[in-house]
Amino acid sequence: MKIQLIRNATLWLEYGGLNILVDPMLMDAESMPAFSNTPNELRNPRVSLPETETDYLHPDLLIVTHTHPDHWDEAAAKQLRKDIPLLCQPGDEHVFINAGFTIVTAVEDKHEHHSVRFARTSGHHGTGEIGKRMGNVSGFVLEADGEPVTYIAGDTIWCEEPAEAIRRYTPDVIVVNAGGARFNEGDPITMDEHDVVAVKQHAPSAHVIAVHMDAINHCVVSRADLASHLASEQLDGQVLIPRDGESFEF
Repeated sequence: MKIQLIRNATLWLEYGGLNILVDPMLMDAESMPAFSNTPNELRNPRVSLPETETDYLHPDLLIVTHTHPDHWDEAAAKQLRKDIPLLCQPGDEHVFINAGFTIVTAVEDKHEHHSVRFARTSGHHGTGEIGKRMGNVSGFVLEADGEPVTYIAGDTIWCEEPAEAIRRYTPDVIVVNAGGARFNEGDPITMDEHDVVAVKQHAPSAHVIAVHMDAINHCVVSRADLASHLASEQLDGQVLIPRDGESFEF
């Protein structure tokens, strides 16, 4: 298995004989205003797409965990071929069908595509009223013969749902959307540095990869912040924090 961070939550996986693109946000830097009611007015995305040899416009499969614009944008809808099979959560399929995609599967629980088995997981995109307004979010667990079990948690805080996914699937690789995204009121809506520590403590033998940082204006936990906190918790070097374009093989 090879996994590459493109930018933010956009991932490229080479897994079970498939090239998989996850949560494509492909717009140019600063093409979208800052999210409203957030701690700063920096335009999004804050950084450009990295220079990489990965041909991420031509995957074999698309996975979109939810349709917030930092996970699925108009650039992705325009640039990606419409005949690429696409997996999403129930209720989102109309977004992709209306954009012209022709092979859209809303995964209720499990799905198999070629040699790869997928299971959809859930989570909470924040707490209280803000969490309700953020809507449904999903993650996906990937399994294939000869490959590490891989859990892409999606836009969730640390709560019972990701804890249950770890217990149920015992993943070898866990990708978490860190960054502590938040609004001016309320708690974080994605994992912050404390949540990443909780993930590592619940899955000490897993390779934990933290992404979704330094790209969107309301993600207030930077890569440097996360690394510093992990060191203070005696977890220095035990969570992978990739740069845009960086890849790992397991």
